[in-house]
Amino acid sequence: MAALAAARRVAAELRGGLDGPGVAAAARELRRLLDVRAVGLGGLRGELVWSGQPSDVAAVDGLVDRVLRTDARAARGEVVALPVHARDELVGVLVVEGEQTTAQAREAAAWVGEALDRARLEASAGVAEQAELRALRAEISPHFVYNSLTVIASFVRTDPERARELMLDFAAYTRHSLARHGDYTTVAGEFAAIEAYLALARAVLGERLVVQVRIAPEILPVALPYLALQPLVENAVRHGVELGSGGLVQVTGEAQGSECVISVEDDGPGMDPGYVADVLAGRGRPGSLGLVNVDRRLRTVFGPGYGLVVETAADAGTKVVLRVPRFQPGVSAEWAVNR
Repeated sequence: MAALAAARRVAAELRGGLDGPGVAAAARELRRLLDVRAVGLGGLRGELVWSGQPSDVAAVDGLVDRVLRTDARAARGEVVALPVHARDELVGVLVVEGEQTTAQAREAAAWVGEALDRARLEASAGVAEQAELRALRAEISPHFVYNSLTVIASFVRTDPERARELMLDFAAYTRHSLARHGDYTTVAGEFAAIEAYLALARAVLGERLVVQVRIAPEILPVALPYLALQPLVENAVRHGVELGSGGLVQVTGEAQGSECVISVEDDGPGMDPGYVADVLAGRGRPGSLGLVNVDRRLRTVFGPGYGLVVETAADAGTKVVLRVPRFQPGVSAEWAVNR
């Protein structure tokens, strides 16, 4: 158990790679685990970070140079230098000085390589999540923006106060949709943007759009990734109301034990369940990024047991249910929303 705990600490310290700030702590952890005089760890430049002092620096430099040239183990006396691999590529060197077996040193090098593999995967997942969020932001409908500005312009002379309120709603909607700061907002933050969007949608669609919103106050501080709810409401308005003769959009949210459950439902034409399955699997038509991006980001943040559930059928409307934990370690956001 002690060895497993040490391996976890090494992995945590190496999240920044062999040039990151945790290398010294990782070297100390490996030295303690192997019970040796010195451990050196470094990347392809050959500059090692040490825990303990090597007895012969010149000899160590020669061993490190040989490992980087040959991608093979090199040893001299009680000093052994081993290549560190991540995704089958040479990424660095581990040097161990002291009484230890070759098998122990190889195992330590393998641990380091696996920790770097995990760090790369986590970094790749983070990049992918940000790319999906950028794609979602890019999906803001030019048609909706044009219609909103046209409606606002129509009120400038006849009802300046209404035009001012709608312009503030438009500013709030675009600010939230294009926000670049932080990874998370709250249910309250998402609904501030949703209210702004719905105010604009009502101005554009008039009596064709009927909206009912019921949100329990205890879920307002729950943290969510940005744009987790807003695209669901926009989809309901666009596909359930705007493309038809009008309709009802219902948004409800409540706490169910330790979970927050929010549903967005419309009474529009609905969809083929097979098509929805394709969309959530990433096989939908170009431009159908909203549902799949939200679903993937929720599963990435909260785990595979969370995400979206879509209930729909032809001529039966569509209901999208979002379920997330009310509290998740490492996921937090400011509740305050400025408009």
